[in-house]
Amino acid sequence: MSVAFVKEESAETAAETQLPDRPVSQHPNLVTEAGLKLLEEQMKAARAEHEIANAVEDVNERRRQTAPHLRDIRYLAERLRTAQVMPAPETNDIVAFGSTVTFTREDGRVQSYRIVGEDEADPKAGSISYVSPVARALNGKAVGDIVTVGEQELEITAIQ
Repeated sequence: MSVAFVKEESAETAAETQLPDRPVSQHPNLVTEAGLKLLEEQMKAARAEHEIANAVEDVNERRRQTAPHLRDIRYLAERLRTAQVMPAPETNDIVAFGSTVTFTREDGRVQSYRIVGEDEADPKAGSISYVSPVARALNGKAVGDIVTVGEQELEITAIQ
């Protein structure tokens, strides 16, 4: 039988389906309780999607479809393994991990963000990572303090 009629996996096909790992931050993996639950839900979803993709009969198509889910599972497993759940701030006197901070920009815009872990940050939804420049500038400050981020000054008006 000619090799042309044999459906075997080639090294080239295998290489095409192995995706590079998602980069893992070098910062401590601080998370809120909600952030930990989010990681657990993402892991559950990735495993479910992997199971669905793993049912594909064609071996090359199966590899292609499972690759992104395997990559996500590896990433999420590492993030869950290294997660450090941070307690809610004990006081609203100073900005800390888990605080929601309201500040006014020089141009008059008022913004509020909750400071959370890297994987749960979503600026459009009102949360920023604790390693972001804004969160770093605000950390440890109190209402009335003015911080500089880039060329902008931000005045803290509330901490919750």
